[in-house]
Amino acid sequence: MSSLLSHNKDRPHIRKSLSDSSPTSSAATTRSLRHERPSRLSSSGSSDVSNDSTTNHAESYFLRRENRLSARKKAVEETENNDYKKMYEKALSTNQRLKSKLETSKQELVLIQDQLQRVQKGRAGDCGSTVLEAEKKESWSLKKRITDMEDQLKVKAELKMENQRLKDENGALIRVITKLSK
Repeated sequence: MSSLLSHNKDRPHIRKSLSDSSPTSSAATTRSLRHERPSRLSSSGSSDVSNDSTTNHAESYFLRRENRLSARKKAVEETENNDYKKMYEKALSTNQRLKSKLETSKQELVLIQDQLQRVQKGRAGDCGSTVLEAEKKESWSLKKRITDMEDQLKVKAELKMENQRLKDENGALIRVITKLSK
């Protein structure tokens, strides 16, 4: 019984040390507890059988707990890895889709720029042709005016010549009349 009392006295001391230790060193503490228990239990001779079963039970509990925790960690890591894979694949597909849209947009832009250049050249040609047509009309009208003026000059020259002839005839008739009247 004294060994049980000594065992009970040690337990609160161990619990104190567990509560005082940081949470990061809990794995190290559980390992040290597993190693301390058999050594303490082996020092007490009469309670070896009962302590062995509690030690085995505690060890199996800790082993199962560690196995569960490691299995959970592995499951979480695998899900995270799968999530990262899914996110990566989704990002890749989105990237490919956007790249194809960008290429089609670039092609459309090139086509639209070509059409715009053709239209601008056509308008410039149209403007040039309208200017040409206006110039042609203006030159034609100027040529027409020139020919009209030339014709008027010819008529004027003819009228001057006829006027001079009529003046000459008039002068001759005046002389004839003056001779006849004398």
